[in-house]
Amino acid sequence: MKKLFSVLVMFCWLCLPAQSQGPKQRPMAGLVEAYKTAFITQRLNLTTEEAQKFWPIYNSYIAEVRQVNLIYHQDGNELHMEESRLNIKKKYSVEFLKAISPGKINDFFKAEKDFDVIIRREMQRRQMQRRPFGGGQ
Repeated sequence: MKKLFSVLVMFCWLCLPAQSQGPKQRPMAGLVEAYKTAFITQRLNLTTEEAQKFWPIYNSYIAEVRQVNLIYHQDGNELHMEESRLNIKKKYSVEFLKAISPGKINDFFKAEKDFDVIIRREMQRRQMQRRPFGGGQ
């Protein structure tokens, strides 16, 4: 736990200069991305050498996923979005082999899903805290 906290602090500290360059995303997006980076690093137990090779590939991967999400928000085609995401995962499964073992690639995709679930639950929890008691009555 202490190691995870240290990694989180380091990534938050590294994100501060990027945030000072101007708002390109929502304010919390940089912080969530830092937490995601720390979460994945911890779950995959990346060595320094693996991390140096993995993160540039990951950055390309996430850029393509974001592009698919933007297209989906414009056209709303669910099937096209899912197909595109699957193709990106297949493509980057091969790319990630340059940095990490096949087992860690599978662990990466699981960790990414787990992180998304954690974020969704946290968002729901925070929304519930803002609602007045008694629901929408």
